[in-house]
Amino acid sequence: MDAREKYIEEYILSHSDPEPDLLKELRRDAHLHLLRPRMIAGHLQGRLLKMFVHMICPKHILEIGTYTGYSAICLAEGLSERGHLYTIEIDDEMEDFIRKYLDQSEQKEKISLHIGDALDIIPTFKDNFFDLVFIDADKRKYWEYIEAAFPKVRPGGFIFVDNTLWNGKVLAETQNNDPQTKGILEFNDKLANDNRVEKVILPIRDGLTLVRKK
Repeated sequence: MDAREKYIEEYILSHSDPEPDLLKELRRDAHLHLLRPRMIAGHLQGRLLKMFVHMICPKHILEIGTYTGYSAICLAEGLSERGHLYTIEIDDEMEDFIRKYLDQSEQKEKISLHIGDALDIIPTFKDNFFDLVFIDADKRKYWEYIEAAFPKVRPGGFIFVDNTLWNGKVLAETQNNDPQTKGILEFNDKLANDNRVEKVILPIRDGLTLVRKK
């Protein structure tokens, strides 16, 4: 990020809703104790996710890839009192960290945490159950995730997919030892030609693709 982009981002954040105190604490904790804190959605994207949920008014949300619980809390902030978020994390070593912050959140009653492989857990939900799905997990399996989740999304529902610009690597020649970038490229190319959906990539943070099921 060059100086101009940095100042623009600072301006955007200073003129948007502030990051809630609990999420600030979560983010600091992640930077102190986790190996990949950059994976957290962060202030701007978190406020955007909350806003999108307010706009869509979903009853049920599925999140694939909980990591710290930051984005789960943001998504749940936008839910009505009758709404619910189901979030799936494959790394069982993250469970204590996640629950530490979910349990402190005002949204804790709206969030159900599942530990395990999303490809095993997703089939347990009924079809047309979700109004919104947020995917932010193993990039190598992005297409598998969207295919598994697709029948669970009601017609007219949405799927948000994070990191689809992958730090600009989508424009570079893929190295043989970079399966994550290959997964993103495969996903983006397949989605671009998928007539079952409408789609648009937003150049926010690391790229956020919005998908609407027809």
